[in-house]
Amino acid sequence: MQSLITKWLETMGEDPNREGLRKTPTRTAEAWAYMTRGYQQDPAELLHSSVFDIEANHMVIVRDIEFYSLCEHHLLPFFGVCHIGYIPRGKIVGVSKLARLTDIFACRLQVQERLTNQIARALMDTVQPEGVGVIIEAQHLCMMMRGVEKQQTRMVTSAMLGSFHDSVATRNEFLHLARQRSLGSP
Repeated sequence: MQSLITKWLETMGEDPNREGLRKTPTRTAEAWAYMTRGYQQDPAELLHSSVFDIEANHMVIVRDIEFYSLCEHHLLPFFGVCHIGYIPRGKIVGVSKLARLTDIFACRLQVQERLTNQIARALMDTVQPEGVGVIIEAQHLCMMMRGVEKQQTRMVTSAMLGSFHDSVATRNEFLHLARQRSLGSP
C-alpha cells in the first residue's frame, strides 16, 4: 500500500521525498488499515459473545452511537449517529456490542443505505428478537467538500425488521424514542 500511496502523491504532482511527506505513505497505510478494520471482524461472533438469556419483551434502544465510515464511491468520510432498537425474545445483547456492531460495518467501504441494513440484519439474524429498528443520520464529505458543496445536508436512512416493520405502533414508538432528546440536552 505504501508504494501505491507514493505513486498517488507523485501523480498529484507532489514530491513524496519532501520533508512533510516522507512518512506519509506509512502513516496513510496505517490509517487505512485502522479505518477499514471491519473487514477483519465477524459481526455474528461479536454478538454471540454477549448474548444473555433473560425474560424481557420491552423495547431496548441505544441512541446516538457515533460512527465514521468511508464512502465507497469517493473514498471520502461520512459520519453521524446510529440509533438501534430491538424487542428481545428471551435474549438480550450487551449494550456495548451494539456500538461495536455499528463500528464493524462502518469500518468498511460503505454506502449509508447498506450500512443501515447490515446492522439491522446482523442483530435480527444473530439475536432473533421480535423486531429491530435502525436509523442512521449522517453527513457526507463527498457532498460537502465537492460536487454540490452543501454543508448542512444530512442523510437519514432506516431499516425496520420484524415487529418494527409489521406494527405501526411499534415503529412509531421507536421513531418517537429515537428522536427524543435526553434529559439535560439542549
